[in-house]
Amino acid sequence: MSYSYLPISVSVKNKKCLVVGGGTVALRKLENLADYDTAITVVAPEVHPQIEFLAKEKKITLEKREYRSPEAAAYGLVISATDDAKLNQAVFEDGKGSGALVNVVDDPAHCDFIFPAVLRRDCLTAAISTDGKAPFMSGHLRMILEQMFPKHWDRLVRLAVTYRALVRDKWGDDSENKKACYDRFMAADWTEMFVEMNNADIEVELKKLLEPVE
Repeated sequence: MSYSYLPISVSVKNKKCLVVGGGTVALRKLENLADYDTAITVVAPEVHPQIEFLAKEKKITLEKREYRSPEAAAYGLVISATDDAKLNQAVFEDGKGSGALVNVVDDPAHCDFIFPAVLRRDCLTAAISTDGKAPFMSGHLRMILEQMFPKHWDRLVRLAVTYRALVRDKWGDDSENKKACYDRFMAADWTEMFVEMNNADIEVELKKLLEPVE
């Protein structure tokens, strides 16, 4: 079986992003982009009130007007979220012509990328995709992941970042001991420790996990 979309993480830092459309679908895409370091411009003659709010909060740049071809060519990431097929086609062609990554919502044939269902716990990202063919299933599996990775995983992931630095400082290129450290970390009952221990106690526990078990 061949696949259409390669699951990779792409940096959008400092990329200019254009969203054409101002309805609820456009809003959902904006909510997906909101936590990333990218400059977002929304172009639409009328927009959802929440999009107006995002503009007032300086989270996005809003231009309440019709799309002007070929302006998508000036952006690195382009999303067309309108119910006008001709407009979506124009946006797609303008963006593709300049090498931009383009997503025409609910039209996989005109998508260089798609939005998977995403669960984030601090810097941990779990994403599920059906290549745009059965997105309701992706959404359902995301809810299952939320149960598998409850909110305390935000804290656990931050702790893992700290612990990795401690392991590398102590064991350097010793891959065997580093692996043993990571195994001990993952085997620890952090759910219980987060309840029973304060931050100082957890720091002590991290240092204990650095040492080989006798």
